[in-house]
Amino acid sequence: MSTIVTVIGLVAAVCTTAANLPQLKKAWSTGETDDLSLKTLILLGLGLVLWTIYGVLQEDVVIFLANGVSLLILGLLLYLKVIHPRTRS
Repeated sequence: MSTIVTVIGLVAAVCTTAANLPQLKKAWSTGETDDLSLKTLILLGLGLVLWTIYGVLQEDVVIFLANGVSLLILGLLLYLKVIHPRTRS
């Protein structure tokens, strides 16, 4: 039973982590981030930090890695949104 639970967790982790990749690809290639809500990105970041900490405390590698990778993707989105916004001509 534990193997099935782990597989379900891994598939869920891949799905939720990969869900952010199309947004990152679009923002990276176009430089446009006006349609991204800064408040939403910050709140999501806080949640991912907490989930990552939870994964460490529970010694659950799936939770830790999935949320850590998602946090990295979110960090890139935040970089594009805040640090390196595209200037309009």
